Amino acid sequence: MSNKLFINSINNIPQSTPPIWFMRQAGRYHSHYKEFKKKYSFEELCKNPELSSEIACGPINEFDFDIAILFSDILFVLEGLGMSLKFDPGPIFSQQLVKENLSQFQNIDRAIEHLQFQKEAIRFTKNKLTNNKSLIGFVGGPYTLLKFAIGKANKAILKKDSFEIDFLNNTLVPLLIKNIQLQLDSGAELVMIFDSGLKDIDTMEFKNIYLDILKKISENFKNNVGYYAKGLENNYCNSLLKLNFAGIGCDSANDLKQFLKSKSKGFIQGNFDETKMLLNKHDLKEELSRYCDNLLKLDINERSGWICGLGHGIKKDTPEENVHLFIKTIRENFK
Repeated sequence: MSNKLFINSINNIPQSTPPIWFMRQAGRYHSHYKEFKKKYSFEELCKNPELSSEIACGPINEFDFDIAILFSDILFVLEGLGMSLKFDPGPIFSQQLVKENLSQFQNIDRAIEHLQFQKEAIRFTKNKLTNNKSLIGFVGGPYTLLKFAIGKANKAILKKDSFEIDFLNNTLVPLLIKNIQLQLDSGAELVMIFDSGLKDIDTMEFKNIYLDILKKISENFKNNVGYYAKGLENNYCNSLLKLNFAGIGCDSANDLKQFLKSKSKGFIQGNFDETKMLLNKHDLKEELSRYCDNLLKLDINERSGWICGLGHGIKKDTPEENVHLFIKTIRENFK
């Protein structure tokens, strides 16, 4: 079971039509999800494998995306480590990670046992999908998860002897590697790392420390782990292209054409501005026309590896008709 367009993009094989999937494509904008949310809590939808698979398949059936995504949340790894978590409606932790309580949150085996519902959810979802659709998983980026653990308002210190580095290197990175492997072993064709919380990372810390942390993860996998970071400058992304990821996601602020032309392997996903999906139908058509015209300036070989999507996750107020329009427009322009 695989989507041919998706497999071609991962392997950087030239093709006219790109595969399409959106971050958060199964979620709050979709009436299918809203109906389930009337009966179940977010946690129930994530942790019940049967319900999770129903949510994941909803946008495939409605919009004909090429790829389904595991329906889960990046923060369950922290919950597995012992950090009490609830959603009301957003995530709330009852305590924050500090140097003094670091030892309480280091049991990787316990965390992986806690995440077994993801394994079952992937299996249920895969069984529901038709043979021409692909299925991917995801985990949170190390820095993003660290920020949630210490409190998003707090500055993370990535220095040699900081407790944050200790937590990243000795707990979070090994746990993420195991979580990624769990999802791959369960049937996910690719696992994306979503690092949406990098806006306050220090430039030198990113270049001198954080890239090495990401390298540790990427070197454990071959051609089946991708990476996305929100809001990174182009020169950051150029550094990411040199790591052993299967591909990277491209934010709407980045130059997708330049990334496609400069990459030597793998995929580039992106990067239509998700805020433009809120426009009225006429204005959205114009924006999509400009977007397609710009990318059509590249020949088919230069567009190899492109996975079409948004710069970031789809917004909750996005009209469903705009999702239909987006997919229809892309497939009509690139055929």
